[in-house]
This record gives sequence, structure tokens and C-alpha cells, in this order.
Amino acid sequence: MKHFFTLLIAMLVFSFASAQENVTDKAMQPSSTAPAFIVDENNNVIETTKPVMAFPSESHDFGEVPEGEKYTHEFTFTNNGKEPLIISNVKASCGCTTPEWPKEPIMPGETSAITAVYNSKGRPGPFNKSITITSNAYKPTKRLFIKGKVTSPFSMEEGPEKTKSIVNE
Repeated sequence: MKHFFTLLIAMLVFSFASAQENVTDKAMQPSSTAPAFIVDENNNVIETTKPVMAFPSESHDFGEVPEGEKYTHEFTFTNNGKEPLIISNVKASCGCTTPEWPKEPIMPGETSAITAVYNSKGRPGPFNKSITITSNAYKPTKRLFIKGKVTSPFSMEEGPEKTKSIVNE
């Protein structure tokens, strides 16, 4: 009987130790469903398992650019979430801006880019355009901005050479 209790206690200790090892192993392995933490616009810490698009910059100023050229800016971002990020659509605020975006899922931790191409032909003056991103991210809609000033090949003061009118003489 004494050996039976000793054997039973040894089995219980062994079972408990095995269970503890299994729990420790699982805790050490990264989990794809573990929450990511983000700070919202009100400085509240939010936890989520959804994808999170993190941009170093959400706007770009081209400055003064000559009319007639196409100007490109690449907005890089990282998926800081725990699930693959899928961008379903990217739309520019007007036809003068053409966006390009990755069509394949961006895995957690991966970096990718959205490209904005602005066509300045026939558009002298200041511009301020937006690009709207729709995705499965924690914030499903995100806006990026481009701005600048398109300068004409000749200034308004100079203008094209005018001929004198005989009426005004």
C-alpha cells in the first residue's frame, strides 16, 4: 500500500510538471491572435487583433513644381496588427491623381507602399488632393494628402508677348 501511494504521488508530480512545461512553451510562442496595442485620436490605448496601418507620414508637399509633368510620391506603411492587411480600394479625390496600391495581403510586420501620381498638365496654381484607402484595418478608412503649387511656364506679369493695338495709340 505504501508503494502504491508513493507511485500515485510520483505520477501526480510528473503530470503536474508536464502540464506546467506545456503551458510555459505555449506562453513563449508568439500568438497571431494576441492583441496589438494602438493609441487612438483621444490618446486612449486600444487593443485589437485587426490589421493596423502605420504611416510615418500621411501627407506630402511637392512644393512649387513646373506645369506639365507628373509628380510621384510613395507613402510607405507597416502592418502593425496581428492579421493580414487587405486593401480593397484606393480612390483619389480627382482625376488628376492616380493611386497605385498592393493587391496582395500585407502580412503582420511587413512594409508596403501606396503611390500617388499627380498630373500637373493644364493645372497651374495651388493644389490639395486626398487619397482615401479602404481596407480591413482597425480603422477601415484612411486618408492621405498631397499638396503643392503648379507654376506656369511664364509668369502672369510676363505673359506671352502682346502686340500693340493701333486703337490705343
